[in-house]
Amino acid sequence: FGACAGVQAAPLRRYKSVVQPLTVRTADVAAQPWKNGGGVARELLALPQRSDWRVRVSVADVASDGDFSTFAGVARWFAVVEGAGVVLTIDGREHRCTRDGEALSFAGDAHTSCRLIDGATRDLNLMLRGARGALARVVAGRAWRPRERACGLYATAAGTVRAGDEAPAPMPAHALRWWPVAPATVAFDSSGWWLDADAGATP
Repeated sequence: FGACAGVQAAPLRRYKSVVQPLTVRTADVAAQPWKNGGGVARELLALPQRSDWRVRVSVADVASDGDFSTFAGVARWFAVVEGAGVVLTIDGREHRCTRDGEALSFAGDAHTSCRLIDGATRDLNLMLRGARGALARVVAGRAWRPRERACGLYATAAGTVRAGDEAPAPMPAHALRWWPVAPATVAFDSSGWWLDADAGATP
């Protein structure tokens, strides 16, 4: 219908869409043993669904040396979060991964074997199938700008996180917080890892 003469149209109001972040504590997720018996994994996030994921975040407890499973068409990011670390041999090339080192990216279909440096470790894994993403170390107190549509924080120690212009919020240790719609910036005052991904899906 047309506008009525002499009646001023009300101004258009725009409301910001609010999507609450998801928080998953590692201790609340059941451990699933590896096929080779060398460790266990806890799946913290799988999008758009567990049976057909494009983005998967998991934490693995590695108890012994052994080969990694292969995932054709998957990009992998790997970071040590507890323990002395591991040496990964990827297609014949060695990479030393420690708790104070940077995240390692490699192809999921590469032949990858793992050797413990000094005892068991806990590792953070980001897996991407047909999706963009990355894993980056948190610099305490420094604002981080996600590059993709969704993002997350895996905290290795408890602290306070601030997303965009929202009020600071407590963040438990050994937990994942996932924002289905990434804020412009995120800052965390403790230690952990930033994750971002664009899979076109929300939890």
